[in-house]
Amino acid sequence: MPRLLDQVRQAIRVRHYSVRTEHAYAQWVRRFVLFHGKRHPLEMGAPEVAAFLSHLATQRRVAAATQNQARNALLFLYREVLGQPLPELEEVVRAKRPHRLPLVLTPAEVTALLTVVSGTPRLVAGLLYGSGLRLLEAVRLRAKDLDFGRGEVVVRDGKGRRDRVTMLPRRLAGPLEKQLELARALHRSDLGEGFGAVYLPDALARKYPAAAREWGWQYVFPAQQRSCDPRTGEERRHHLSEATVQRAVRAGVRRAGLAKPASCHTLRHSFATHLLERGQDIRTVQELLGHRSVATTMIYTHVLNRGARGVPSPLDSGQG
Repeated sequence: MPRLLDQVRQAIRVRHYSVRTEHAYAQWVRRFVLFHGKRHPLEMGAPEVAAFLSHLATQRRVAAATQNQARNALLFLYREVLGQPLPELEEVVRAKRPHRLPLVLTPAEVTALLTVVSGTPRLVAGLLYGSGLRLLEAVRLRAKDLDFGRGEVVVRDGKGRRDRVTMLPRRLAGPLEKQLELARALHRSDLGEGFGAVYLPDALARKYPAAAREWGWQYVFPAQQRSCDPRTGEERRHHLSEATVQRAVRAGVRRAGLAKPASCHTLRHSFATHLLERGQDIRTVQELLGHRSVATTMIYTHVLNRGARGVPSPLDSGQG
């Protein structure tokens, strides 16, 4: 099995998938093999894959998104690694995700939350709400992605591998400039110790070998400690961990006394909803969020603070 997992990882790296995808796919392949008594996947096929996916749904009761990820990992294994596609599974309808309205905070609740979160997590949380960023997009920001003159944040290689531009809140300009000063001082210290390189996508790293040590490519929110790249073993400074911000926001929700189980992504939901409440057109909000389809953005029209679908209740009509 270790040799099989190495083949899976190699196939993923050749296709430039993310480290997260590599880890997730390898884990699903491992769980699939163990579920069937350590039989090699070449000895199995669609019935065994279907049995494993059914087990996840009925016995493990995993979410639809989790089951779909397992399905994608096993389809990748058979199609790209073993060279034995499973067309019968390709046609199987994906597990349907339940229709859930996004959790949204009021402006007052956002203010209360951001007031009790401190330090770097507070600045990151401010970007989630003020610019509509996803958490990973925020912690991955590079120095060159902030344009203070134009008041813009450039999000590169976001979800779906798409770039976009969103606004840089004026209230965050000063704190972000101070954060860049801290990051630059840390970068100079790393250079003085013989380090100072950051991760670059493979194509860029090959085309511009010196770019990894340039200031523009450094993370706005660098990690406190250097670490080894899990693929290359090279020691360098990664970006701030998402978990650090998530813990700070969860603790902030408790300290602010919010009844809603808010998370980092709740701030992005609130960004979109509050823009629509203020009359911003939905196409603009779609572009700021980086949604491929406006249908995805439409869900926020269902949580506007105007009652169900904007229709007033008859109790509020003044009759009786």
